[in-house]
Amino acid sequence: MSVHVISIIGLVLVFAIATLTSVHMGALAIVAAFVIGSGFMGQSADDIFGGFPGDLFVVLVGVTFLFAIATNNGTVNWLVHSATQAVGGRIALIPWVMFLVTAVLTATGAVVPAAVGIIAPIGMGFCVRYRINPVLMGLLIINGASAGGFSPISIFGSITNGVVAKSELEANPTLLFVASFLFNVVLSLVVFFLFGGRSLIGRRADGESKDPAADSGEDEGGSLVTAGAPAGDGKTEPGAEGGTAATATRTGGSPAPVTAPAGGSGADADVEEEEAVKLNGIRILTLVGLVGMVVGTLFFEADPGLMALTVGVVLTLVNPASAKGAVDACAWSTVLLVCGIVTFVTMMENMGTIDYLGESVAGINAPLLGALLICFIGAVVSAFASTTGILGALIPLAVPFLQDGHVGAVGLIVALAISSSVVDSSPFSTSGALVTANSPKEQRDMVFRRLMVWGFSMVAIAPPVTWLFFVVPGWL
Repeated sequence: MSVHVISIIGLVLVFAIATLTSVHMGALAIVAAFVIGSGFMGQSADDIFGGFPGDLFVVLVGVTFLFAIATNNGTVNWLVHSATQAVGGRIALIPWVMFLVTAVLTATGAVVPAAVGIIAPIGMGFCVRYRINPVLMGLLIINGASAGGFSPISIFGSITNGVVAKSELEANPTLLFVASFLFNVVLSLVVFFLFGGRSLIGRRADGESKDPAADSGEDEGGSLVTAGAPAGDGKTEPGAEGGTAATATRTGGSPAPVTAPAGGSGADADVEEEEAVKLNGIRILTLVGLVGMVVGTLFFEADPGLMALTVGVVLTLVNPASAKGAVDACAWSTVLLVCGIVTFVTMMENMGTIDYLGESVAGINAPLLGALLICFIGAVVSAFASTTGILGALIPLAVPFLQDGHVGAVGLIVALAISSSVVDSSPFSTSGALVTANSPKEQRDMVFRRLMVWGFSMVAIAPPVTWLFFVVPGWL
């Protein structure tokens, strides 16, 4: 058996074992790289860790560190409150506000599960208060996370663009972001009218409570995310940070429902709520820092990870309290996941397996079919396991037949990115599990079933649609 076949089997086993068990995919990938690299290729530890992506490590740690600080100091809470107040009581616009807020969070660096974990409890509170279908609200939140997820400074975008650059393929980060955003907007329009959005048009809050998030969709135990989304569950995207971030919203001052303590007066609750949504000095500075990071990354080609760490350190120096627990809230599970997968794939590249696979696909003289198969693989695996992991693993597999020019590199990357991310609505992924867990208890089973049907329909629909639009015409 050749080393190429062994490494391919190893990659398949990494995804399969991590999906079916609670073993972390990133840790498993590093172990697999060690066993295969040293046992079959005679590589040293230095050779194996030569593939460790230090640049992606800094990006992942930097942006999640900064996001944790923004959560702690209440900037995220202010953004959510401002956005919901802007709709002027129009109930039909509330799900779209949740879509946009979640998109902004992920576009500026929040990990997708963390953003969904923060916004889902608030969105489900609106569902209870204003009789909005929780499936509609949940899917718009998930789609919003995917819509912002491929900005040049986001986690998905940084990973995808980094792998593309490392593979020396043609790249267009702006087009990737715009295409993904527009696809998710169109998809959300379908969701809106399919799941009861039409009945919301024309309805207004009319004197309802100022804080709809108070009905937060907690379970009886008070937990926002634990039901249905246990940390380390092999069937969810490895990322305990999703639960951590959502839980942190209770203690860190982010958009958790603001209520008075037991026995407190209504006046105390009003004062506490007013303070929670007031734009103070540290929140203004955080907003300036976020804008500065976006400008530096987009227009001056600064490294997003270094920019995020710089802003985070400045905020820590100005207000040390806002950084309390921020390091612990970093997406360490996602860091290990991405770095582990990329380390394993780099080992495969060094032993020539990636070229071997690409030549095998090109050898059947059907590069378009190969592109479609890669999109389907991305959708299927991502529905059950890791979107971040599959993005890092599949793009290098397409390099050989992309380099021959028969398939446009930009088109396939866009199609693969969309196909692998829109299936996060599956209740077996972290985002879908978080929405299910935060749904009203009496509707939770219904939400699970609807998300399962919708998620699997995306597995079947997204790859051929994106392939037909972005790959087949050859315009990208």
